[in-house]
Amino acid sequence: MGLLLTGIGDKVMRLWSLESYKCVGEYPIPDKVPLVDFDFDESKIVGLVGSRICIWRRNGIRSIFPSREGTFPKGLCMRYSDPDAVVGCVDGTARVFDMYSQQCSQIVKVHAGPVTCLCLSDDQLILSGSSLGSITVSNLLSDQRVAELRSTHSTDIRTLCYNPSPHRLFAGSTDGYVFCWDLRTRRCLWETRVSPNVVYSMQHLRNDESSLVVGGIDGVLRILDQNTGEVVSRFVLEGNLLSSSSSSSSSHQNVVGSGTVQRMTGRRLSQNASIDSIPRSSRPPITCLAVGMKKVITTHNNKYIRTWKFN
Repeated sequence: MGLLLTGIGDKVMRLWSLESYKCVGEYPIPDKVPLVDFDFDESKIVGLVGSRICIWRRNGIRSIFPSREGTFPKGLCMRYSDPDAVVGCVDGTARVFDMYSQQCSQIVKVHAGPVTCLCLSDDQLILSGSSLGSITVSNLLSDQRVAELRSTHSTDIRTLCYNPSPHRLFAGSTDGYVFCWDLRTRRCLWETRVSPNVVYSMQHLRNDESSLVVGGIDGVLRILDQNTGEVVSRFVLEGNLLSSSSSSSSSHQNVVGSGTVQRMTGRRLSQNASIDSIPRSSRPPITCLAVGMKKVITTHNNKYIRTWKFN
């Protein structure tokens, strides 16, 4: 986990080194077109820009899909796994685009309502969540929906995370629930309300079957037991600034400007601690997160990227 890409709500996407805390690349977004979602690998960035698919090569060259092949009803989310980019649309379809032919190769009806989040598996499955509270499993090879998952507390599904080793699918909702399903039996293993507010993002360490890291609008970083759904620990910033230094951006790809690197202490909350009593400055909303070995990266609306390090 050496690189991080940011860009939603900005005019450029920025690629960051998690080792040096420096911006190592900037990729301009087409004028007057919002960046809805994006994904990337070691060679390119794939973005859902307005109602078009856009590709940025890591050398800075940008290409936009032809209008006839690259436009579709309003897209709400996107995931990329070479050679396919899958877009979840407001009309309940998942549209599959081939990155090399730049054509829409499949249209799969996955929900009766808007598709709010997507997850792709290595065995050609599209996992999709809906604003209606349902989750579907569709097969890319057959263009068919093969399963529908729903919980008793399902509302708007905001985020999905799939662990292929134990075949577990995790989902987070707008009313603060986290769910876990076994895709082999299609049975809900557990559901836990971790917060009264929206869960925006969740992830686990690759090949790890023990912990799930969850973040959302209340700004509390939570670690759950994958097997039981129990909240093992909760973290916020202590607020004490240990050090502050400027960090100049890399000269790679004409990146200019500088940022500030601050070191602060975190605090593990007790089991009975009241979240409402903690200042919002210590827990800005966690909009996205990534999990590495003994560290978690979180992004926030206040433009900060945070690295949480654990001993």
